[in-house]
Amino acid sequence: MRIGLDVMGGDFAPDAIIEGAVDSLKFFTEDDRLVLIGDKVAILRKLEEMMVNPSMFDIVHASQVIEMADHPAKIFPQKPDSSIAVGYGMLKAGELDGFASAGNTGAMLVGASVTVKLIPGVLRPALAAILPCIDNRNCLILDVGINPDCKPEVLLQYGILGSIYAEHVLGIKNPSVGLLNIGEEESKGTPAIKAAHELMKDQAGLNFAGNIEGNSLFRETMTDVVVCDGFVGNVVLKQGEAFHKIYKLRNLKDDYFDRLDWENIGGTPIIGINANVIIGHGISKRRPIMNMLRQTREFAYVNLAQKIKEVI
Repeated sequence: MRIGLDVMGGDFAPDAIIEGAVDSLKFFTEDDRLVLIGDKVAILRKLEEMMVNPSMFDIVHASQVIEMADHPAKIFPQKPDSSIAVGYGMLKAGELDGFASAGNTGAMLVGASVTVKLIPGVLRPALAAILPCIDNRNCLILDVGINPDCKPEVLLQYGILGSIYAEHVLGIKNPSVGLLNIGEEESKGTPAIKAAHELMKDQAGLNFAGNIEGNSLFRETMTDVVVCDGFVGNVVLKQGEAFHKIYKLRNLKDDYFDRLDWENIGGTPIIGINANVIIGHGISKRRPIMNMLRQTREFAYVNLAQKIKEVI
């Protein structure tokens, strides 16, 4: 299994990214290989500083960097030798089984659309995030950022994509799916939400549990999969991060709130494309990069993209 890492992506690149890569090796077996993509001189300098043998990695030089402030759609074709573009090129060529980056999120999404592309039949890709519940379950919410305004048929497909993820990645048999709304009644919500409810209710094979309200999130009443548009999902995701930060600032300790720490998860997968890609937070340092790579390796072994192809 070959996992590619964009070493130049993120606010603390390349040093923190390489540190996380070194730490992640404990999750890799002798059949795995971590590929560092970026400025080879900077990579070798940092590995020497850490007293790590470069032979532990494959190193692929990329002469350009897509900066966090760059315009994604404009800059991606202008920097074909950037670490993100090189990584996607290797994915497309079958030289990588998974690719991870904490770099420019927009560029990562553009790269996915113009290189590995959408799985045939998928209407829109989604970012899917883990929401831990107080009953020790890990549940899923999508979309959390790509599509701020979704048509009903897209929301329906998110329910299907989320079910595939929950079954094959989280190990949940016949996962329940809820549609995030302002009330449980079918009559509640925007026209798009109400139309999506009808589609999901009639979808064969989908374990649709109906509408779910915001006060059910993070609790034992939460469904295994929560479907919403990217605007609402991103607000929910950031709210969870805020809860953890408040507890940390007040020097409180609780095992559940530790599970809301985004650094323990590492990244968010792009669901619906022809590859296994994880996007990390731009402010990621050593620990979240390590966890992002662990997550990418797990995704590559499950090969969620192939599972979705088989269903869609």
